Amino acid sequence: MRATAGLTEGIAPGGRDYRRLVVAMFLAGVATFAQMYSTQGVLPEIARAFGTTASDAALSVAAVTLGVAIGVLPWSYAADRIGARRALLAALCLAIAPGFAAPLVPSFGGFIALRFVEGLGIAGVPAIAIGFVLRAVRSPHGAAAGATYIAGTTIGGLLGRLIAVPIAEQLGWRPAILAVMAVCAAATLGFAVLLPAAARSARAPARLATLGLLLRDPRQLALQAVAFLAMGGFVSLYNYIGFRLVEEPYALSPSLVALVFLAYLAGTWSSSAAGRAMVRWGRPRVALAGAVVMAAGVAAMLADGLVVIIAGLTVATAGFFALHAVASGWAPAAAREGRNQASALYNLAYYGGSSLLGWATGYAFVALGWAGVGVAVLAAIAVVLLLLAALTIGDRGARRRATRASVVEAPAGADSLRESPESARDRR
Repeated sequence: MRATAGLTEGIAPGGRDYRRLVVAMFLAGVATFAQMYSTQGVLPEIARAFGTTASDAALSVAAVTLGVAIGVLPWSYAADRIGARRALLAALCLAIAPGFAAPLVPSFGGFIALRFVEGLGIAGVPAIAIGFVLRAVRSPHGAAAGATYIAGTTIGGLLGRLIAVPIAEQLGWRPAILAVMAVCAAATLGFAVLLPAAARSARAPARLATLGLLLRDPRQLALQAVAFLAMGGFVSLYNYIGFRLVEEPYALSPSLVALVFLAYLAGTWSSSAAGRAMVRWGRPRVALAGAVVMAAGVAAMLADGLVVIIAGLTVATAGFFALHAVASGWAPAAAREGRNQASALYNLAYYGGSSLLGWATGYAFVALGWAGVGVAVLAAIAVVLLLLAALTIGDRGARRRATRASVVEAPAGADSLRESPESARDRR
């Protein structure tokens, strides 16, 4: 009977509250990722301004994502205590002040420190958002609504770059970052106004034992490894593509390099498409397809032709966001308890990969050029494919065992063994 109840509880799709929730979560994605990656498009300018190397300049991205990685678990427990709705609002608001202050400090160390604090604030959004939507929206439509949040993150990442680069070219990188923060503040206000009162989540006791269970779950560990490697590889592409394209033989201006970031729109489309595809094909198949597409795009970027490089970046972006749209919801959906903590652990790995691999591949770029970055990212995706294959095989085995058990025990407890349609799709 619980599965039947899960199909009728929550916000129904198509109604006013559903539309407001979807737009609000889209704006949360915009606000979070615009400020998170506001420096990525102007890394060459930051390197010149502070007299640092490419890998050091990339710390402005790594610092905020490291803050997110460290902050996701505390925010997940905060959501269990005060409610996810309040926690989301608090996270977005707490990131505004350090976001505006960071570009105003004169020292590189102070700038990086404030970017880290900014990351601690916005960590609450990725830690809570997907699990919140899955609970707020009537099953099985939560996955599609969550994919809309992922689409918002792609638009936010794109806006952060497109706004910053042309302003930096005319006024400098500091006013450029302030302009991005103004957009983030407006998106935060929109989120606060639009989030429907009906989208409330029940408070739950936060137990450290739940965290231990999740850390011993092979499926959760595999999904965390997927997040670490895929995100680390993806951020590496965008961290260093600007350095590659402003140098010979391309010698593109910063404004033209900014247009390359329009490849992010492919991620906006693919994340939404992945949400719809999950309903038909299930999470494992869509995730595998996303990883394969990402690998194909990265391989194309090893070529020297500018058109091929941009096409490869577009394909890699589409593949990555399809994979992420699936995996980010897979972790909390696969958790028997502690969905907020499962989502937080996924995001800890996700942003840990962004920070560590996104920074470390800078040394490969300095030593070997773009080939070093490309080979490192392809190696990471190869491991991702192996992990996804193992998850798929494991889920099929679990499904067969559950089917056999239901046949044996159905007369004694058919209702407790019956799967919801969403769970069945997750195992396909």
